[in-house]
Amino acid sequence: MGKLWSHSGDAVLPFVCTACLASLLFGYHLGVINGALDHIAAGLGFADDAILQGWVVSSTLAGAAAGSLTGGALADRIGRRRTFQLNALPLFLGPLLSSNSGGFESMVLGRILAGIGIGIASSVVPLYISEIAPTEDRGSLGSLNQIGINIGILLALVAGLPLAHSPNWWRAMFLLSTLPAILLLLGMFKCPESPRWLVKQGRYAEAEAVSRLLWGKTNKFEEEIGNLKTDGSETFDEDAIWGELLSKRYWKVVSTGASLFLIQQLSGINTVVFFSTAVFRGAGIKSDVAASALVGLANVMGSMVASSQMDKQGRKYLLMSSFTGMGASMVLLALSLAWRSLQTFSAILAVLATVAYMLAFSYGAGPVPALLLAEMFASRIRAKAMAFSLGVHWVCNFVVGLLFLSVVEKVGVSVVYLAFGAVCFCGTFYVSKNLVETKGRSLEEIERELSPAVYNDAPGFAIL
Repeated sequence: MGKLWSHSGDAVLPFVCTACLASLLFGYHLGVINGALDHIAAGLGFADDAILQGWVVSSTLAGAAAGSLTGGALADRIGRRRTFQLNALPLFLGPLLSSNSGGFESMVLGRILAGIGIGIASSVVPLYISEIAPTEDRGSLGSLNQIGINIGILLALVAGLPLAHSPNWWRAMFLLSTLPAILLLLGMFKCPESPRWLVKQGRYAEAEAVSRLLWGKTNKFEEEIGNLKTDGSETFDEDAIWGELLSKRYWKVVSTGASLFLIQQLSGINTVVFFSTAVFRGAGIKSDVAASALVGLANVMGSMVASSQMDKQGRKYLLMSSFTGMGASMVLLALSLAWRSLQTFSAILAVLATVAYMLAFSYGAGPVPALLLAEMFASRIRAKAMAFSLGVHWVCNFVVGLLFLSVVEKVGVSVVYLAFGAVCFCGTFYVSKNLVETKGRSLEEIERELSPAVYNDAPGFAIL
């Protein structure tokens, strides 16, 4: 595999990796519940209550929905870097409370706090990376967000392996996640602010200094900072208010972003992340936690392949390929669990189909939406539109996590998985008809194509 990014990308990489500590925690707090849920429920006294178990899973997602909306406003008001630093607080306190919980209420409160943290991270990490990465490396560097999430999920699944011999190990699993939160807080003191945010604040000298740090003293620097200074939407408009996202001026691109996350979440991804251990156990696999760890490893591998292809194949191609592969894998998984003629092979087919699903997801549907939306949204609405779209993401995530076990009890897991597969195939069709390719184009070029009214109406447009 060749070099994934340019020399300018090398300069930005340490800052991207620091931001991705929040992505790692995003994945860890999603995956930590997978193998630990039964042990948490037994230890805290609600092992026979599927509803309470669903709330332990979904409370984090409810917090994340609130956090994603908060993150956009914070990023606009106090800047991207300070938002990361502030976000380290719930990411530290949430798992600390969960690790010391003595009952259902304190566990859920800790999960909500952690959810607020990962919700803020879900909107701010791709936003920050898209604004500091060089144009030609934005896809590869942006995909590190998803790699961080997937590594977090994998670490959570691996961390759950001692549960087989130590049922109270789940407390240590939560406590371990406080360390990356501390590193995020400290690391952000060394990271620069987004030059695009600095320009919006009229702090041109700082923006120029940061841009030279990120992009170097080259023609690239002159091009990028020139775009920012002459971009009417950056320099002449105030930040958008929430209601403007529904206006005719922005609604088409905002609704596309929200729809993309809606399809992603209704494709079944989080049922795999949260409940693969339970599904494998039901399929007769004895090493169910180890099988889930294998799924996590596939997730990381797929996202690494996506990183190498993001700026070559393009976002749209990866997304269509991903949804198609996910749909086929879900159909295979459903059939392996339902057809009696396949019963002899159900265990191995369940693992293979789930691994194939995760590979397909991490190849496109995982990394592309957050990156693509950060590229598509006009700079004036970028933070709030990202927050809105991710709010849709987390609300859907919450509903699926809360209801999955109950729905499976009523209609069976195979029917649910067939429905997820149908959503995936619909996603392929939607992407083919509604998305534009953004690889190799600056954020300002993309904005001029998708939101011409923003430029035509701006005083600064005349000097472009």
